[in-house]
Amino acid sequence: MAEEIISPDEVAKPDGPVSGADKFEAVIGLEVHCQLLTESKMFAADANAFGAEPNTNISVITLAHPGTLPKVNRKAIEYAVRMGLACQSEITRHNVFARKNYFYPDLPKGYQLSQDKGPICVGGGILVKVKDPETGAPYERVIEVHHIHLEEDAGKSIHDADDWATCLDYNRAGTPLIEMVTDPCIRTAEEAGAYLTEVRRLVRYLNICDGNMEEGSLRCDVNISIRPKGETKLGTKVEVKNLNSIRNVQRAIEVEFRRQIELTETGGRIIQETRTFDAGSGQTFGMREKETMNDYRYFPDPDLQPVTISDEWMAAIESTMPLLPAQMYQRFVDQYGLPEYDAALLTDAREMAEFYESVCRYTTNYKAISNWLMGPVRSLLNEKSLRERQFPVDAERIGTMITLIDNGTISQTAAQKIFSLMAEGATETPNQLAEQHNLIQNRNTDTLGTLVEEVLAAWPDKVAQYKKGKKNLLGMFMGEVMKKSQGSADPKLVNALLVEKLNQ
Repeated sequence: MAEEIISPDEVAKPDGPVSGADKFEAVIGLEVHCQLLTESKMFAADANAFGAEPNTNISVITLAHPGTLPKVNRKAIEYAVRMGLACQSEITRHNVFARKNYFYPDLPKGYQLSQDKGPICVGGGILVKVKDPETGAPYERVIEVHHIHLEEDAGKSIHDADDWATCLDYNRAGTPLIEMVTDPCIRTAEEAGAYLTEVRRLVRYLNICDGNMEEGSLRCDVNISIRPKGETKLGTKVEVKNLNSIRNVQRAIEVEFRRQIELTETGGRIIQETRTFDAGSGQTFGMREKETMNDYRYFPDPDLQPVTISDEWMAAIESTMPLLPAQMYQRFVDQYGLPEYDAALLTDAREMAEFYESVCRYTTNYKAISNWLMGPVRSLLNEKSLRERQFPVDAERIGTMITLIDNGTISQTAAQKIFSLMAEGATETPNQLAEQHNLIQNRNTDTLGTLVEEVLAAWPDKVAQYKKGKKNLLGMFMGEVMKKSQGSADPKLVNALLVEKLNQ
C-alpha cells in the first residue's frame, strides 16, 4: 500500500507549532558509523587514506578477485575495544566475521564483511548533558548503547561526474568501521545531537577516528517512530540515511517527527521505509520501502579465522587508554583548581587539554594559562583555521611569558605584543623579545618616583580635587605616568607611588 502523499507546503515547519504534537512522543535510535584511523584497510594492506585519486588505494583483495584471501587488521580490533571500554560495554572475546550479502554497484565483492550474532562490544552507554527544549532546564541522562560491531565500508557511487553514467570509486571500500547502535531510548533532537557530539569527542580522545562528518568519516542514520504519550508499544520505524552533520541530524529528526504526526492526524499510514533528508528544502523524501527486513543471508566467512582476544591482549589495550573527557574535566577542576566553565571548555578537545597540561609544566599560574588558551590562543586558532597541534607558539614559551607577567618583568599589554610577535613567526624567547622591543617594565623606584612627581606637579588642580574626595582621578594620573614612561612603567608600582604621594 502506497503512502498517502502530502505536499511539503502542507507539513508544519520545524520551528512552527504542530497540531497534535502534545499527544505524541518520538522514539529515536541512532546508528553511527566511525571510520577507524588505521594505516591500512580492514582486511587488506591497501592504504586507508582520504582524498586520493579515485581507484588508487585498491588491490585484488579489496576487489575480491578469485583466489585472494583477506586478513583481519589487528589495530582495528584494538580500536573497537577501546571504544567499547570508553562506553563501559562488555567486550566479546571470541569474534567471528560474517558475509552480509547485498548487491550495490559500490560493493565490489557483492557482500560486506561484518559481524552478525556476536558484535565485539555489547551494552554500555554514554552520558550526555542536555537542556530541556521547552523549559531550558539542564539535565543528564545515559544514552544506552545496544552494541558496537566491526565491519568494512563500501565504495562510493558518484552520480554527478558524468552526464550519462554513474562513476564508482572503490578507494573507500574495505575501510574499517565501527557501527554504534543505540537502543531506541532517545526522545528529542537535542538528546540525539548531544549523543553525537559526545561520540565525536570520544573517538577523537581515543584517537581512533578523526570525526570529520563533512568527509564522511563519521556518518549517522536515524531511526524514528512516534507513539501516543504513555504508550509502551513501538510505532512503525522510518530510517533517515546518511546524515553528514550534527545539525542536520537534529533537523531531520524534527522534520520527520512532525511529518509522522501530521500524517497520523490526517488519517494517513506510516510505512516502514528508508528516507533521505534534503538540507536545502529541510524535508525528508522517500527512497525505498522496507516492509520486511532485508534478507542479508548472513553466514560466517569461510576465509577468515575467528579472532580471540586473550587476557594479555586485553590488558595491553586497557593500558593504552587515555583519560576520557569526563575524567580530564574532573582533573582540571580538582588538580588545577579551574572553574567548571574553564574545565569544560579546555577539555572539549583532547588536543587543547593536552596543550594546557603542557603549559602547566612551565608555570603554576593555572588560571592564567586557562585565560590565555581560552582567549588569545583560541581566537588565533579560529582566525587561521588551525588545530591545536598546528599552533605556532609552543607550550614552553607561553608558560615563560606568563611567568614574566607574574614576576613583574612585563605588563599584560607587553605580553599581548610578545604573543603577537611569536604567533607571527618570531622564534626568540619571550625574554629576548621583551628586551628587543623595550617591553621590560621599569621597576626603578627612584625613576618612577620622579615621573610621579612631575605628573602631580603638572596637574595641581586635579590633585586638589583628588584630596577633596574625587578618587577616580587616580586613573588619570596613572595614564599620564604610563605615557611619560612610554608604557614601560610597572603599573602596580606606579599605583602604589601615586597613592603614597597623594595621601601625604
